[in-house]
Amino acid sequence: MEFNVKKLASDAGVFFSRAMQFTEEKLGQAEKTELDAHFENLLARADCTKNWTEKILRQTEVLLQPNPSARVEEFLYEKLDRKVPSRVTNGELLAQYMTEAANDFGPGTPYGKTLIKVGETQRRLGAAEREFIRSASISFLTPLRNFLEGDWRTISKERRILQNRRLDLDACKARLKKAKAAEAKAAAEHELRLTQTEFDRQAEVTRLLLEGISSTHVNHLRCLHEFVESQTNYYAQCYQFMLDLQKQLGSSKGEIFSGTFVGNAESASPAAATSPPVAAATLPAVPTIPVVPTIVGVPNSMAEGVLNPNEVKPPASGTRRARVLYDYEAADSTELALLADEMITVYSLPGMDPDWLIGERGNQKGKVPVTYLELLS
Repeated sequence: MEFNVKKLASDAGVFFSRAMQFTEEKLGQAEKTELDAHFENLLARADCTKNWTEKILRQTEVLLQPNPSARVEEFLYEKLDRKVPSRVTNGELLAQYMTEAANDFGPGTPYGKTLIKVGETQRRLGAAEREFIRSASISFLTPLRNFLEGDWRTISKERRILQNRRLDLDACKARLKKAKAAEAKAAAEHELRLTQTEFDRQAEVTRLLLEGISSTHVNHLRCLHEFVESQTNYYAQCYQFMLDLQKQLGSSKGEIFSGTFVGNAESASPAAATSPPVAAATLPAVPTIPVVPTIVGVPNSMAEGVLNPNEVKPPASGTRRARVLYDYEAADSTELALLADEMITVYSLPGMDPDWLIGERGNQKGKVPVTYLELLS
C-alpha cells in the first residue's frame, strides 16, 4: 500500500509539472522545444491523411448504402462482431413486386410478359449491386477502416507520449534555469539528460510511424484501383443487362402494339368486323401508335435502310485505334463481334448515335459500342 501511495504521489507530481509547463507555454511565459521542419511536415501529412480518409470512408459508405438506418444497423453488428444479415436490394424487391403483379394480371398477357422480363432484369441488377457492395466493402472500405482503427490509433498514442516527453524536457530546462545552488544544478542537469534521452527515443519512434504514412498511401492507392475495377464491372454488367432488355422489348414491341391491341379490338366485337362503314364513322377514332423499327445506336434515317458495313467508307482522316475492354456479341449483321484486349480501328459517321462507332478488324466492319472500347491516341 505504501508503494502505491508513493507512485500515486509521483504520478500526481509529474502531471502537475506537465500542466504547469503547458499553461505557461500557452501564456507565453515558458520556452517550448520546437520540432524540426521535417517532423512538422510529417505530422501535418499524417493529420491530412487521417482527415481525408475519414471523409472518403464515410461518403463511400453513403454511396454503397444510402439508408442511414441500415448503416447504423451494420455498424452495430460490426461492433458486436456478428454477421450482418442479408438485406434485399431495391432492385430485387422491385423484381419481386413485378413478378407478383404479372401473375395477378396474367403471365400470358402482353403486360404480364413484359413485367416478367423487366422484373428478371431488375433481379439481375439487384444481384449485381449486391456483389458490387460486397466487393467494394472488402477491397476498399475494410482497408480504410483498418488504418483508422489500427495504424492511426498507434500513431496518436505515440504522439501523446511524445508530447508528454517534451513537456517533461521543457519543465526540466525551466528547473535548471531556476536552480541556484550547485547541488540543485547538478541534480537538474542529471534529470535533464535523462529526459532528453527519453524525448529523443520517443521522437525517433514517432518519426518512424509517421514515415509509414507513405506506405499507407501506396496501400490505399492499390485499394482504390480495385474499387474502380469493381465499380466498372458493376456498371458494365448493368449496361449489358439493360441492352439485353431493350432488345427483348424492341423485338416484341411491334407484336404488342400491332397485334395485341388491334387483335383484341376485333375479337372483343365480332359484329364490328361485319358492320358497314357507317359504324366506323359514328364511333370516335382510336389513335394508333406508330411503330418505327430502330436499331440500337443507329438513327432512324440509317435504320430505314439497314446499314451494310461493306458499303461504309472510312473517312480520309479521323480514324483511331481502340482496345476492346470486354467481349461483345453482335446482335445482328450490322454489328461487329468483339473480343477483350484485341485492337481495332474505329471512326464515326455523320448522324451516328454518339454511343456507337464503326469498327474495322481486317476485312470485317460493323457497329461497336463506345463503352466497350478504350480509345487510344
